[in-house]
Amino acid sequence: MPPILLGERSVTLLRGRRDGLEVTLSPHDLADGFADLQARLTEQPSFYRGASAVVNFGAESPSADDLQRLREILDGAGIALRGVAGFDAGLESLAQRDGLTFESPRAELERRRAMRPREEVALSDAARSLVADFAGARNDIAARRRRGEASVPRLAPDPPPARSATALHVVEAVPSTLYYAATLRGGQVLHHTGNIVVVGDVNPGAELIATGDILVFGRLGGIAHAGAQGDDSARIFALDLAPTQLRIATSIAADEEPKRRSAPVPEAAVARDGRIMVLTLDRLGELEDSGVAST
Repeated sequence: MPPILLGERSVTLLRGRRDGLEVTLSPHDLADGFADLQARLTEQPSFYRGASAVVNFGAESPSADDLQRLREILDGAGIALRGVAGFDAGLESLAQRDGLTFESPRAELERRRAMRPREEVALSDAARSLVADFAGARNDIAARRRRGEASVPRLAPDPPPARSATALHVVEAVPSTLYYAATLRGGQVLHHTGNIVVVGDVNPGAELIATGDILVFGRLGGIAHAGAQGDDSARIFALDLAPTQLRIATSIAADEEPKRRSAPVPEAAVARDGRIMVLTLDRLGELEDSGVAST
């Protein structure tokens, strides 16, 4: 599942476990929890298909209509509702009436606590005693004083060996690559000094800004700005290039009416003579072989 980004409001948790999926709904409003769950499943409609799920209602008391609504959401994503969990006393009977298993969060907590290893540390009588024994230390100090030595020996550190001056070299910082494996939603922005690689979709309203190249292994539907510090040799790649705006260095191209294609192909955008060209990858290779495109 895509990670939850900082600054987002999340009312539903969706995670995997050994026997399927676990869904934890909002403790405040089941309607919000259902809406958020449906939005998350819609982002990846086939990712969870064939799985089964246990839904944790917490302290909420769902009705039969709530369970029916939940089944419809999960069935739409190809997920079978296997069971429910929660603290409400009537939830168990509601689950039995609908042919679902019931999991008690308290029983699960006790089971996990019982599985923790318990280690017993055996202490000696001296360690258990609260009375400190300084007799040995006093005798050692008295013997040192009789020999004219300090009560506590102090070792003089050896002088550090002489070192020759190290030659300094200027090392040019190489731009790094930001690897981001998730979907960017509208309103989210990624800034990076270097290249940006996104494994997922960039939805309309999201923005990518990089001083180097931008690669999107998915649908680029937002704004992408490559070569943000003036590098007009930067390029933008996407498996489905359908942006609202493209920028390379100071060149700008906007698509007010995005093209609708039944079978998108991988494409690249490059800057030439102050304008942005969009080419399929095979044509980009021909352009570079001809010596027109710069790398």
